[in-house]
Amino acid sequence: MKTVLITGCSSGYGRETALYFLAKGWKVIATMRTPCTAGLPQSEHLKVLALDVTQAESIKAALEEAGPIDVLVNNAGIGLFGACEATPMTTVREVFETNTFGMIAMAQAVIPQFRAQKSGLIINLTSSAVLMPMPLVAVYTASKTAIEGFSSSLALELKPFGIEVKLVQPGYGPTTNFTSNGTERMQGLITADYADYAHSVFAAFTQVQQFTKELDVAEAVFRAATDQSGQQRFPAGADAMALSMA
Repeated sequence: MKTVLITGCSSGYGRETALYFLAKGWKVIATMRTPCTAGLPQSEHLKVLALDVTQAESIKAALEEAGPIDVLVNNAGIGLFGACEATPMTTVREVFETNTFGMIAMAQAVIPQFRAQKSGLIINLTSSAVLMPMPLVAVYTASKTAIEGFSSSLALELKPFGIEVKLVQPGYGPTTNFTSNGTERMQGLITADYADYAHSVFAAFTQVQQFTKELDVAEAVFRAATDQSGQQRFPAGADAMALSMA
């Protein structure tokens, strides 16, 4: 039985992915900043651990308690809508700490184990925003685009050790916590100068017929974890799929 460790499992894509792998017969280490079993079943194959990807000691403690794993899914992330000029650099750094530096820190932490066992897979979740420029998400897109380049280079670096690196690119999912977990962070980022434009952007989003669902992402992550074709990028959701083929 293979073991997967998933970050950011308190809700959304992470929780759905944990449930999906569990249903497929995997052992699942579901991690989150504050452990909570809500929405997760009781199972001998499920372990819930505290893990804050922005804290080195938290990463170290969680991995020690998790034990050997076969797959790392870097899902933890925070969303951000707002005008770049109105975004404080403290907020920019906060987004990068989780979305970019947190993923890199997790990769660094599991590589020694994967290298010793001569196998392992790192799956990094980015966004469909890396596939096509979108307004009012410049900072968020930058944090995810950095991981795209990081992953491509890291895959080459780790290939001699039998370690793979893959990417899952979720589309826009209004049912996720992209905005709800960052409401306070985004206060004041749409200034009066951008209000009319932002309104038109949000109105356009409401006209989209196909959004990405949590299950779409869970299925894409599982495909990435089990695919043997050498494919590195896995768009998730109808909108992301369409952008990937544009």
